[in-house]
Amino acid sequence: MDDDGFGELRYELVRLHGELVRYGLVAWTAGNVSARVPGTDRFLIKPSGVSYDDLTAEAMILCGLDGNVVPGTPGSDRSPSSDTAAHAYVYRNMPEVGGVVHTHSTYAVAWAARGEEIPCVITGMADEFGGPVPVGPFALIGDDSIGRGIVETLRGHRSRAVLMRNHGPFTIGVTARDAVKAAVLLEDVARTIHIARQGGDLVPIAPDAIDRLYQRYQQVYGQASDDRRDQPAE
Repeated sequence: MDDDGFGELRYELVRLHGELVRYGLVAWTAGNVSARVPGTDRFLIKPSGVSYDDLTAEAMILCGLDGNVVPGTPGSDRSPSSDTAAHAYVYRNMPEVGGVVHTHSTYAVAWAARGEEIPCVITGMADEFGGPVPVGPFALIGDDSIGRGIVETLRGHRSRAVLMRNHGPFTIGVTARDAVKAAVLLEDVARTIHIARQGGDLVPIAPDAIDRLYQRYQQVYGQASDDRRDQPAE
């Protein structure tokens, strides 16, 4: 099978799947990361049901934006993730997105099981998500229904995370690394705010303060080479 020329991105995807394991966001073979191949109408995604320890660059599967596997490329003899249709729908309808992540992280899934958005009551959440993390509709795996729910919920929303009702979190980013970062920080705020609520009422942050925190973090914080900083400010 010939090399498709996307080796560097394939290795990056293996590393990013390792980050899901390192931060405890996945169990067994659940969850996935995909990455749009820059300058093409294709994306790479994890194969279905393969252990994270067994993932290799060659195992990552190249798909078109219709969700179909590109034949004759490394990994094309395997079945792609069961969430491939959802990822493909996001890429087709949100051209600014370069990476999509799905996890079953414990606290985020708990909010999704209640069908409850995560309120923006800590400054770190205002920084990263610019407000509450919304809940998307219930949808079954197997076609693009989940993707439709993700797009409908996040289009025009500052949050890069959505809690699909009774399912779990999906995050998007300008790159796959950016989407993984969002998944890590989503579970962090889901856990913190859940714990805070056990002790009493949550204290809201004024909307104008959320706006100021979000703009500062997106435009000033970190280095100019960061994933979020090298994109034009809205």
